[in-house]
Amino acid sequence: MVASQHDNCREVLQRLYHYLDGELTDESRAEIQRHLEDCSPCVGAFGFEKDLRRVIAQRCRDVPPPDLRRRIAEALSRDRSA
Repeated sequence: MVASQHDNCREVLQRLYHYLDGELTDESRAEIQRHLEDCSPCVGAFGFEKDLRRVIAQRCRDVPPPDLRRRIAEALSRDRSA
């Protein structure tokens, strides 16, 4: 891998979370998409992160007990009025 490709990979991997969260400009998203189309190691990392987020979203759906929700709401209300 040439140095410029290595630098591109490093930049893509650093911006991957922002890409997945939809926090980049259209131009930045297009740059990363082009890179992912040509770089199997980066597309592998992208696939892993995307799948990990999906699994977390599916499995982390715990709902706090009503008493805890009430206590949090009361604490927030006290902080706002202070």
